[in-house]
Amino acid sequence: MKRMSAYLFVGFITTSTLPGQFQGSVPTGTATSTPLALTLRDALDRGLKANLGLLVSDATSEISRGQRLQALSALLPELHAGVSETEEQLNLKTLGFNIVIPGVHINPISGPFHYTDARANASWNAFDYSARQNYRSAQESNHAAQLSVMDARDLVVQATASAYLQIIADDSRLQAIRAQVETAQALYDRTVDQQKAGTAAGIDVLRSQVELKQQQQRLRAERNQFDKDKLALSRVIGLPAGQEFNVSETAPFAPFTSFTQDQALATALAQRPDYQSYKSRVRAAEDSVKAAHGERYPTATVTANYGDVGYTLADSHGTFGVVASANINVFDGGRISADLIRAQAALKQRQEELADLGGQIDYQVRAAFLDIHTAADQVAVAQDNLQLANEALVQAKDRFIAGVTDNIEVVQAQESVASANDSLISALFAHNIAKIGLARAVGGAEQQIQKLLEVK
Repeated sequence: MKRMSAYLFVGFITTSTLPGQFQGSVPTGTATSTPLALTLRDALDRGLKANLGLLVSDATSEISRGQRLQALSALLPELHAGVSETEEQLNLKTLGFNIVIPGVHINPISGPFHYTDARANASWNAFDYSARQNYRSAQESNHAAQLSVMDARDLVVQATASAYLQIIADDSRLQAIRAQVETAQALYDRTVDQQKAGTAAGIDVLRSQVELKQQQQRLRAERNQFDKDKLALSRVIGLPAGQEFNVSETAPFAPFTSFTQDQALATALAQRPDYQSYKSRVRAAEDSVKAAHGERYPTATVTANYGDVGYTLADSHGTFGVVASANINVFDGGRISADLIRAQAALKQRQEELADLGGQIDYQVRAAFLDIHTAADQVAVAQDNLQLANEALVQAKDRFIAGVTDNIEVVQAQESVASANDSLISALFAHNIAKIGLARAVGGAEQQIQKLLEVK
């Protein structure tokens, strides 16, 4: 069965075009026997809590946060404390004390003896330029991951709203096809009555019966698609398995007057989370290049310890040690050069990805505006066409009842009404999907959709 008129757009963003993770969820709660009355706002709230893509993005952000803390630890002092109890016996000869005095026996075995040592040890990389740059890179990567979570929210909103509007379109088609079935049934019954009265031929009965069966077949196919699309929305927003629900809103339609294309382009580049995330990735790659250069710089380290050591803790004395050292790479066998090459290649890749995303955003915004304006025009045309088709159907019925013509004209008029209904539903769906695409293209989809679709 045709889901959309041939002249409508084919580039819609639906759940099937999004990454696989955003088509799934972690179901929560228990299914109830009473169907839920689900508004678009309810669906968005559920999706933002249970969608798998957003949950995975959250986990990735936490991993990045851990990596930032790990990089920070390389710059902070480390302090360890402990208490040890030592029981020892030494062979002095093994330590180089091989003293021989003629006539005197010296026992080379010392001990056993024991002592207690309570000590704190500290170390600090006083200067490590490479570690500092690695930390800055980790900071930017963590910021990029946080922005990716915001971008994931936009994708969840897009997936949820698209799936919800698809169900509204399916329901509208079901209602339109039911009306066509009722009309075809009435025509069939009328034709049968006329045949019995001798005013209609048998071919007219067969023709009206074929039309009725075709409409019934369309109804079953659309019902199946409607149920499958409801399952798809359930998966996106994490409804419990087997939970029945009904959408409680109709397809909104309002002329688009929110902002201009130039305003949308400027807003998208300023606020789209994925674009800002890619910019942070570029900065992280730049810091990684600096860190690779910094591997050639000297490093300075300070270590210190302080503790009490003695036969017992009551008979102990404080001891300490402080060591400051500086190190410089004299020869590394090309390791630093290899690190630098990899870092520079990664930076180039990030810069190219950022440039490509900027072009992609420009395309998405411009394409969304084209789709919105074209769909709005198609809605107006489809509304006029549906009105004309209904008028033609009424006249065809009157002519058939009056015996002026056979029911071919009525069947053709019915098909015209069905086609006009489908075109109008598809145009409304296209207009709203284009708005959702624009909301995603601009960034901040949750807020933008509330404005563009007038969601409360």
